[in-house]
Amino acid sequence: MRSTKASSAVERLNKRGEQNYSMGTNGKGLFWLSQPSEQGASTRLCEPMVMDEFVSFVNAYGPQIAKRVSKLDIEFSKQLVKK
Repeated sequence: MRSTKASSAVERLNKRGEQNYSMGTNGKGLFWLSQPSEQGASTRLCEPMVMDEFVSFVNAYGPQIAKRVSKLDIEFSKQLVKK
């Protein structure tokens, strides 16, 4: 099973926050998110999930990046409300 989608989600999560997260996988193709501790052991942050559920979980986990909104987007939204 390809895990590029899952590993990319974890990489984006690491860029958003100050902590390092890692991904674990098993032979059944299930993924989980873990965080290394100071003692060297890692802590699982979720139960094993299939890839699509895992990617959704990781995308919602941690700090979120605010979407950029341009002046044109704001004006367009105002026009939609008027109609």
